[in-house]
Amino acid sequence: MVAPLYTTDSGLLFHAGKILVITIGLPARGKTHISRSLERYLRWMGVKTQVVSLGDYRRKMLGGAQKLPPDYFTLGEKSAETIELRKKVSAGCEQMIWDFFKTGQVVIYDANNGTKAARHALAEKFDKAGIHVIMLESLCDNKEIIEANIRSVKISSPDYRGWNPDEAVKDYYRRIEDHEKYYEPVEETQWPYIRILNVGEKIMVNHLKGYLQSRIVFFLMNIHNHYRTIYFARSGQSLIEHSYKADSDLSPAGWEYAEKLKEFIMERRAKSLEQRGLNPQDRRLVIWTSTRRRSHHTAWPFLQAAQASITSSANSTTDNSPRRSMRSLDENIASVATKPPTPLNVKVIEKQQMSEINPGIWDGLTPDQARKFYPQDWERFVKDPYSFRAPRAESYHDLSVRLEPVLIELEREQEDLLIIGHASVIRCLLAYLIGLPASEIPAIEIARGDLLEVVPASYGVHSQAFHFWDGPGRHGDDASNKTGKDKDNFYENYAEDTKGKRKVAPQEPEASISALEAV
Repeated sequence: MVAPLYTTDSGLLFHAGKILVITIGLPARGKTHISRSLERYLRWMGVKTQVVSLGDYRRKMLGGAQKLPPDYFTLGEKSAETIELRKKVSAGCEQMIWDFFKTGQVVIYDANNGTKAARHALAEKFDKAGIHVIMLESLCDNKEIIEANIRSVKISSPDYRGWNPDEAVKDYYRRIEDHEKYYEPVEETQWPYIRILNVGEKIMVNHLKGYLQSRIVFFLMNIHNHYRTIYFARSGQSLIEHSYKADSDLSPAGWEYAEKLKEFIMERRAKSLEQRGLNPQDRRLVIWTSTRRRSHHTAWPFLQAAQASITSSANSTTDNSPRRSMRSLDENIASVATKPPTPLNVKVIEKQQMSEINPGIWDGLTPDQARKFYPQDWERFVKDPYSFRAPRAESYHDLSVRLEPVLIELEREQEDLLIIGHASVIRCLLAYLIGLPASEIPAIEIARGDLLEVVPASYGVHSQAFHFWDGPGRHGDDASNKTGKDKDNFYENYAEDTKGKRKVAPQEPEASISALEAV
């Protein structure tokens, strides 16, 4: 992570003290998405952070909406039973906040907090205890965003289990309308506040001070909630696999791998978008690679396919001469065979920060050689693979710091994204998205030939893996090696078992996609 590799007695970082972020906004305004995204980023920085969700706590303690009094979600006059239940839920959330502040630094209180009196009373309690309070208001006047939030998050909650989706949407709109009658926007200036419009379209800041507070604002300026899919794949096999300095080009097997990756991505992505009612031709695929040859050359088949589709489209619309119409049958068949099934709209971007981890003096060594020639360094490496730095090398911590600008761009990117990278880089980016602790980064297994698919959602991410390649380069030079790691490049591919190790099991592609492997 980007946090310093030291600890303090208080457990607080950046001399920022303890911070309570109180979210404010009508239902379905993206508060949960903002809260979870901010929690993920602050944890990546090493800050002990937790989201306390009033809705989640209420469902845990009282159950779904079906078990609540009919006036629970209405404001104004309420029954004694409802008042007691709401007080119980609010007090329980407040106690969770106090408990976390015993060891943690930042709490994000995810609730509506729509009245001045309620949020002012809450802020005063924690302010008197020396805790910095920030009001975070999320406003939204975009009906499409509101509708998408309701359908993707709200009606899938236990409150609407067993409901017809359209009826659930109507019921939730009625809940919103009731809250609108009593909602009071943030106008009070005695508390620092951040106001976000349409989940990142516009942001306003009032009276915010401090380094960590400024980092919170910086991050919130770069988020959005547009639907997108992020794909991860390793680059193809290179001519010299075990040398960092060589920066060699793809091997013949590497070029074949790159072509299979292109075919698999095109079919998988088209099917995924069509299931959501989206046209793949209307959405661009952005591809990020490092500046290393084997990484950005793995993206070349995508550019060739895009250029071929443009060329064939131009020929079909501009060349209507008799000579064209009198082509031989063989020429027509060849033209159809080389034409992509659908036009491909891609953009390839090389990023220097995404270069693989530098192994230093261990470049090209096997584990046995490193253990033999550098026994003391090896012992330290095995004890702490994340923070240990070999001579003239980078540690995974160094790599995580280097990748932070990439993470911010990852949050900003609104198009579907394919990252063709090195195993060490993918480990760090994947750990950020999934929310793994730093100690587990070196243990994430990234096999060549597996495509990782990550879809950001309000409560985190949905991830799955697909296997599409079994050729040379997946298991190293030794055909009997089934670990997916190159024994001659262990620093880049090292995956030592650690406590809590996680691995996404790859899924076999459907028959239509598997057919590509038989070609």
